[in-house]
Amino acid sequence: MTHAPTIEEIRTTRRALQSYIASTPLFRWVGPAIASHLAPDAEVLLKLELFQQSGTFKARGALANMLRLSDEQCARGVTTVSAGNHAIAVAYAAASLGVSAKVVMLASANPARIAAARSYGAEVIIGGDGPSSFALAEDIARSEGRALIHPFEGKEVALGTGTLGLELHEQAGPLDAVVIAIGGGGLAGGVSAALRQLQPSCEIYGVEPVGADVMSRSLAAGEALRMPDVRTIADSMAPPMTLPYAFSLCRNHLTGIVTVTDDAICEAMALLFADCKLAVEPAGAAAAAALLGPLRDRLADKRVALIVCGANIDIDSFAAYVRRGSRAD
Repeated sequence: MTHAPTIEEIRTTRRALQSYIASTPLFRWVGPAIASHLAPDAEVLLKLELFQQSGTFKARGALANMLRLSDEQCARGVTTVSAGNHAIAVAYAAASLGVSAKVVMLASANPARIAAARSYGAEVIIGGDGPSSFALAEDIARSEGRALIHPFEGKEVALGTGTLGLELHEQAGPLDAVVIAIGGGGLAGGVSAALRQLQPSCEIYGVEPVGADVMSRSLAAGEALRMPDVRTIADSMAPPMTLPYAFSLCRNHLTGIVTVTDDAICEAMALLFADCKLAVEPAGAAAAAALLGPLRDRLADKRVALIVCGANIDIDSFAAYVRRGSRAD
């Protein structure tokens, strides 16, 4: 049986994290771009987690994990596997805590993300695809005695991301709905577990790219599945599997999951830049793409919060995606 984090556990975690993370702002999305897409009485709030330390929400889960390590474990160091954001977050957390980090990054990782992880002092190992990179990180953990900081699975991750849900609740007050990007489910699982306890009537939707819908498939099958062949521009939303703990939290606490195309993500990136001057990565625009697409009618007159989960992207890729999204107007 999966034991979801309690609100008291999440509050305790927030106290432990507060010296290392930012309380990110909440911003009301207004402007001609969003006005042309939604009903006049819609209220859209953006939880700007792109301003978090390391550039994404991932710092919360990485620190929640690492602060629970023993002195002996810290002395041996940590390792992880990531397409980019989690590696950067682990590197940041390790630097903050004075711990050695060796991170495995996928061969497809953006060079800017690799450079960001190295800038915090981590040793970066370039792996292959998702499954082989996970295997390499597990081998490093075994052979070197390093603690493996998982990118999305486990209660500690959910405790960290649960602090985001608690923070959103305190900033926003009552909400009709919240929309959250899903990769492996660590963000959606923790945030939804917190909000279910704080605002039981709030609808909570996850969103996945159509080419990386492993959580949707898992929920349909009733069990956590693997999906090694993933294809999306939102590489931080494209793990090769979901795993039991994160899967269980999402199954128990989400209202539903929708999928969006890469083109829709690009359009949402362009709209966020046009109205809010936010330069986000594809995953950071996924919740907006869901609100403007498959959730549009369902949430047309609701008070909705979107989690803008990250912005680790190089300028050339961002410009290309925004141009692609602008052509859709």
